Amino acid sequence: MELIELKTNIRTTVGNGPARRLRQTGQIPAVLYGPKTESVLLSINKNDLDLVLKKGRSGQIILNLVIQKNGETHTRPAMIKELQVHPVSRNYLHIDFYEIDMDRKITVGVQVVTTGTSVGVERGGILQIIRRELEVQCLPFEVPESIEIDVTDLDMGDSIHVEDISLDGDVEFLGDRNLTVVTILTPKIEEEPEEEEEAEAEDAEKEDGETPEAASEE
Repeated sequence: MELIELKTNIRTTVGNGPARRLRQTGQIPAVLYGPKTESVLLSINKNDLDLVLKKGRSGQIILNLVIQKNGETHTRPAMIKELQVHPVSRNYLHIDFYEIDMDRKITVGVQVVTTGTSVGVERGGILQIIRRELEVQCLPFEVPESIEIDVTDLDMGDSIHVEDISLDGDVEFLGDRNLTVVTILTPKIEEEPEEEEEAEAEDAEKEDGETPEAASEE
């Protein structure tokens, strides 16, 4: 996976007011932290972040943060831990960066993508993706862009579980390997209830002006 460079600036003010003014200038308040890193207050140019997010999902992108401090430039490998977005305007509010060690495995969620058209779907079945994202553990440079599942041979009622999926390189799934990821549902066949048929027969008899009992008495 590509290491994407992102320039940052040191931020010296905190609080809602300074953060609001920062966003009005096209900058987004951010923070960098990690297990061996003291928190560093940063700001990111909104346009620079937009360009980064076009290259992949925020939780999978490996960044090389360029930090300028006291006339010196430092770089830190990091991932986006949390991206806060306004619920209405969808504007960026704040970013949490988590520093990573490029030689140690990380845990990340990877999107599930299906390929092919299954036999079951061609026969009228319905493809259902139960797990749209799976958690894997691997080195930062080995994070897969997606987990592709070929559903071509799946018939109605068939399923693919985590244990059925193969991954390249030193990448491993976390959690329950028996979880269903993809399945082909059998469509339900709607049958008219018998009560409805009987009701229709009774209505027809009433229209004729006599009931079966009346007819037999005559």
